[in-house]
Amino acid sequence: MNETEAKFAIGQLVHHKMFDYRGVVIDVDPGFRGSEDWYNRMAKSRPPKERPWYHVLVDGQVHRTYVAERNLEPDETGAPIDHADIDAYFKSLGGDGYIPRRRDS
Repeated sequence: MNETEAKFAIGQLVHHKMFDYRGVVIDVDPGFRGSEDWYNRMAKSRPPKERPWYHVLVDGQVHRTYVAERNLEPDETGAPIDHADIDAYFKSLGGDGYIPRRRDS
């Protein structure tokens, strides 16, 4: 993870501070991995590219998002995430978030 460690782990419940939605982390990039065009169109607050970015399943929606670390905080509700893809990534919801499925070859 470069010099910085990710604050959030796969399976962790998160809350987006700007857009007020909940979700669960399904993947972590050590820095921004999207296109320059996407960053210019979508990342209006210009979050740092060299910090971790997260792939998140959004609660109650059909889409997922790509979010800069500074826009997330832990979601302390412990409530399950309602997303059609949740079972593809996780076995169950535990006390510390979702338990990832093993990715065998």
